[in-house]
Amino acid sequence: MEKKKILIIIPTYNELENLPKLIPEVLSKNENIDILIVDDNSPDGTADFVQDEAKKNSRIKLIKREKKMGLGTAYIDGFKFALQNNYDYIFEMDADFSHNPKMIPKFLKEIKKYDLVLGSRYKEGVNVANWPMSRLMLSMFANIYSRVITGLPVHDATGGYKCFRKEVLEAINLDEVKSNGYAFQIEMTFKAWKKGFKIKELSIIFIDRVKGKSKMSRKIVREAIVMVWKLRLWSMFGILK
Repeated sequence: MEKKKILIIIPTYNELENLPKLIPEVLSKNENIDILIVDDNSPDGTADFVQDEAKKNSRIKLIKREKKMGLGTAYIDGFKFALQNNYDYIFEMDADFSHNPKMIPKFLKEIKKYDLVLGSRYKEGVNVANWPMSRLMLSMFANIYSRVITGLPVHDATGGYKCFRKEVLEAINLDEVKSNGYAFQIEMTFKAWKKGFKIKELSIIFIDRVKGKSKMSRKIVREAIVMVWKLRLWSMFGILK
C-alpha cells in the first residue's frame, strides 16, 4: 500500500520558545510527516532556529517571509508548497501547543474516510481551557453567527486545527482566498463544503497558548463579521471560486 505524504503547516511569529519542543513531538507521531514552518520574519530568531534544524533533518521545511503578513496568507503559501510537492494530507496547526500533537493520529484515521477533518472545540459541549470568558463568548458567538448566516453545518468554523486532502485544496482557487484569521478558517471550510467535499468534525480540547502572545485583534473579528455575508452572497449568485 502506497504511503501517504503528510505535511503539517505551522505559521509562526515569535515562536522560538515553543518550536524546540513542538517540532520533535509532531514528527514523532508518524514517520511520513514533514513540517513546514512559515515564518513572518520573527525578530526573536524563529526562522534561524528552523533553518538550523532543517540542515539536520530533511523532514523540516521553512518558508521565510519578508514581513508580518498574517495567518491566511501564511497558510496559502503553505498550501501551494504542499501541492507543488505532492503531499496527500495537509494540516493546519498552531505553534503554541493549543493544538495537541497527540491528536494527529486521530486526524489521520478520519482523513482516510473524509475530505476535510476539523478539530472542533464545540462539537461536544465547550472544550476550551484557560480562556477568559469574554474571549470564549466571542468565539462561540462567531461560530453561531457564521452557521446562521452561511448555513455551514459545523459547530466550529473558526478553529485552526484541521486536515485537508490535497483534492480539496486543488479544487479551491487559492489566489482568490483573501481573508486572514477567523475569516480565513470560515472561508476555506465553506468553500470545501460548497464544492461537495465530505467534512468531519473531530472533538478536541483546546488549551490556550502556553508561551507567547495571542495574535487576536479587533480587525480579525471585524473581518470575520463581513466575510460570512460575502460568502453567503457569493454563493447565492454563483460566483464562489
